[in-house]
Amino acid sequence: MKTTRYLLTFFLATILCFSFSAHAADIDLAEAVNKAGKQRMLSQRIAKAYFFLGGNVRRDKAKQQLQSSIVELKKNHAELKAEVKNKDVQQLMVFLDIVIDDYSKLVNLPYTQTDATMVLDMSETILELSQDVVVKIEALSNRKTPKIVNLSGRQRMLSQRIAKYYIAHQLGFKDQDYVNQLKTAVQEFESAMAVLKSEKINTPEITEKLIRTTRLWRVIRPFFMDVEKGGLPVTIFATTDRIMEFMNTITGMYVNVSA
Repeated sequence: MKTTRYLLTFFLATILCFSFSAHAADIDLAEAVNKAGKQRMLSQRIAKAYFFLGGNVRRDKAKQQLQSSIVELKKNHAELKAEVKNKDVQQLMVFLDIVIDDYSKLVNLPYTQTDATMVLDMSETILELSQDVVVKIEALSNRKTPKIVNLSGRQRMLSQRIAKYYIAHQLGFKDQDYVNQLKTAVQEFESAMAVLKSEKINTPEITEKLIRTTRLWRVIRPFFMDVEKGGLPVTIFATTDRIMEFMNTITGMYVNVSA
C-alpha cells in the first residue's frame, strides 16, 4: 500500500512538475516574442529619431532617443542570440549581426539626403528580418499568449513607423510609395486595435490601457491621413512616443497573462 501511495504521489508530482516547466517555457517564449517584437519597433524608432535630428526638430530629445535605441537594439539582439537556440532563428541572427552593425554606424553620421535614403532602406531590412524572427519564435509555442504579444507588440513598431514616414515626408521624401506606406501602417494599427480590444484574455487593466491609447490615437490620426499638408512635427514626435509607451505597457501585460 505504501509503495502504491508513493508511486501515485511521485506520478502526480511528475505531472505537476512537467506542467509547470511547460508553462514556464511558454512564458519564456512570450517574453522572447516581446523582445524580438521590440526589435521591430527599434528599427523604426532609430530611423525616426535620425530624421527628426536631421530636421532639427526636438534635437536633444531625438539625439538621446537615437543613442539609447541603438544600445537597446544591440542588447536585445545579443540576448535573443543567447536565449533562442532554434536553428532558423540563429541563421537570421547571423544576418542581423551585419545589418545592425552597418545601421548603427550609418545613423551616427551627419544627416544627408543620400544617407537618409539608405537609412529608410536599412530600417526596412531590419524590420523584415526582425518580423521573421518573431514569427519563428512564435511558432515554437502552441499557446495563444505569444500570438497576442506579437500583435500588441507590433503596435509599438507601427507608431514609430508612422512617425518615421511623417517626418521623412517633411524632409523631402514625398514619393507616393512612402505616403502609401504611412497610410497602410495607420490602417494596420487600427485593425489590430479592434482585435486587441475584443480579446477574451484582456484584464480590466489591459482594457483601460487600450481605451486610453484609442483616445490618444483618435486625436492624432487626422494628421497622418493628411500628411501632404504637413506641420506639427513636435506634436507628432511626442504623441507617437506616448502611444508607443502605452502599447509597450500593454504588451508587457499580455506577456504575464496566461491564456
